[in-house]
Amino acid sequence: MMDGTRRNFDLEAIRADFPILSREVHGKPLVYLDSAASAQKPTQVLDALMSAYQDTYANVHRGLHFLSEASTDLYEAVRGKVAGFIGAASGDEIVLTSGATMSLNLIARCWAQPRLQPGDEILISIAEHHANIVPWQMVAEATGAKVRAFTLEDDGAFSMARLKAEMSERTRIISVPHVSNVLGTVFPVAEIADLAHDAGALMVVDGCQGVFHMPVDVTALGADFYVFSAHKLYGPNGVGVLWGRSEILAEMPPFLGGGDMIDRVTIEASTYAEPPVRFEAGTPAIAETIALGAAVDFVQSIGMDAIRAHEQQVLNYAHQRLSAVEGLNLIGTAPGKSGVVSFTMDCAHPHDISTIIDNDGVAIRAGHHCAQPLMDHLDLPSTARASVGVYTRTEDFDALANSLEKVRRIFG
Repeated sequence: MMDGTRRNFDLEAIRADFPILSREVHGKPLVYLDSAASAQKPTQVLDALMSAYQDTYANVHRGLHFLSEASTDLYEAVRGKVAGFIGAASGDEIVLTSGATMSLNLIARCWAQPRLQPGDEILISIAEHHANIVPWQMVAEATGAKVRAFTLEDDGAFSMARLKAEMSERTRIISVPHVSNVLGTVFPVAEIADLAHDAGALMVVDGCQGVFHMPVDVTALGADFYVFSAHKLYGPNGVGVLWGRSEILAEMPPFLGGGDMIDRVTIEASTYAEPPVRFEAGTPAIAETIALGAAVDFVQSIGMDAIRAHEQQVLNYAHQRLSAVEGLNLIGTAPGKSGVVSFTMDCAHPHDISTIIDNDGVAIRAGHHCAQPLMDHLDLPSTARASVGVYTRTEDFDALANSLEKVRRIFG
């Protein structure tokens, strides 16, 4: 896995790459703590997006003129960048989609639905994002399969014993997040993959909160599929990645029909292109994909190890700082967690918390975070969630804590 690294982690220089961080909100400096929902974009990504439209824009793969060939070269180069970034064997294992949600739906419909039988089981965790629940439910309804979920420890830590207790001889798929978007729990993907394969099951990983925070090597992880969205990796909206083992992709039918995913079309029948193009019908998000390549270049210029070390330092400080706020309860305190700090306060609803601190320029997320089964399990309607990125400072959590004291004064 390729991973360039800056000699020194210069937080202020990194923050200067993000124009939006210099703006004010309600007359206060912006404190952005909602990166788990969507990360802000550095100048390098914004420039790549604009250049793709201004300098080289044309449709890809079909044209023989200069602009089309230039766009195609830039677009296709992203597969190699992404493959190197996540340790894939080749760019041919990189399917470019509209996001992780589409990627998971593609796996569910094109691998699972043709193969599952009544009584087969799909095993997920209680901490899944809805995008890693609903597609499996839809396939289960179509095939007669069942969706089962294993729970976590009280502090949100992963439990191999609880996973094993929910497995059976009918387990065909295990699908988990690399990192929980609510609890921050880091799942031991490699260990789970070994267990899945020993049972003859497929291993799927929702990597949206993983690839954003830590080095990822899909070969070492041992998964069969790994998916993520560009917009959480400092890239643009509308682009995602599905990595799959080449031999598995070769066995899957296309997800959508249309231009570019075909080999030969007649009125009577069609034959299909080889992967990954087989799964990429129609005109893709050309400029956005090129900008994804710029996002990969950006994080690799810093180094994912350096990013993780910085974020862990900030996260540790965040837990200490917020724990001192009277009446605040941290949700998810598993050792080695990543990315997010979810919490409740005994005096105010998370929606009220978010609204009040927004007046101080502090942006967090409040709600169920597309994880309603987890909220039900925790017996909570919602939580407040602060999340970190490469640009997050410890001072940001000072600002959050100070605003939360204002919430206590108002509601306490």
